[in-house]
Amino acid sequence: MEKMGILGPRGTHSEAAAVKLNEILNEKFELVIFKEIFEALNAVEEKKVDAAFVPVENSLEGSINITLDTLAHSDSLIVSRELVYPVHNFLMAREFINFLSVKKIFSHSQPISQCRNYLQKNFPTAEINSVSSTARAAEIVAKSEIEEGFAAICSERAGNLNNLKTLAKEIQDNNSNCTRFLEVRCRQKNFDIFKMNGEKNLIICQIDGSKPGALYEVLGEFTRRNVNMTRIESRPARTKLGEYIFFFDLEVDSDKKFLFESVEAVSRKSIWLKNLGIFPVIRA
Repeated sequence: MEKMGILGPRGTHSEAAAVKLNEILNEKFELVIFKEIFEALNAVEEKKVDAAFVPVENSLEGSINITLDTLAHSDSLIVSRELVYPVHNFLMAREFINFLSVKKIFSHSQPISQCRNYLQKNFPTAEINSVSSTARAAEIVAKSEIEEGFAAICSERAGNLNNLKTLAKEIQDNNSNCTRFLEVRCRQKNFDIFKMNGEKNLIICQIDGSKPGALYEVLGEFTRRNVNMTRIESRPARTKLGEYIFFFDLEVDSDKKFLFESVEAVSRKSIWLKNLGIFPVIRA
């Protein structure tokens, strides 16, 4: 049985998404809990796990920077597949706490932002506390005293694992809220991008920002060959001020010829380029 690293503790959205991936694919992974996303990805490189399953982007809050930065600065990691997972945020509390007695609400910073309008409308005077994960929020609430009036924004699974009850469900401000997760593995010696199949290709490159029109020229290589970009993201190169790394999600059609031609052309215009593979996109 393969081992897959995920962000813990048990009950996080990452764990719930990994469980869902197993259900969809009917594959059995042993889920290994890590405290940080970087630790899970580093464990892949150190061969402690076979894969890591990590968030890369939320539809409301944007990119998960630690995932992008780790992929950009690794020479061995590739992406084997993507899962688009709908996020369901629940407000949960201990037994005997009702809606009106909530005084403090705990969650990860992202779900707090995703539920901002709901919180302002329903709990304008409650103290909002950011913690390391939604699962950690559920643990804090489970250990609290009734009179403290603690509640957590978390997944239903995190609440159930901690014997919490549901005060409200689907409290996110946008019901189309979803998170993209990547399954990341180590590049094998026989890795051949030409033999990979899927609907998306992820490339990362650094462009000479001192050259006028450098990004325009790169984008032109995709445009001239009708290669569609579904996403472009920039991150600091962590070398010096003003230098950036670019992430491109590219659509893959049945004929990969123009895709590979454009990536090769972009490589010639870049300081460096990494191709993290072609992979399928699974929608939960």
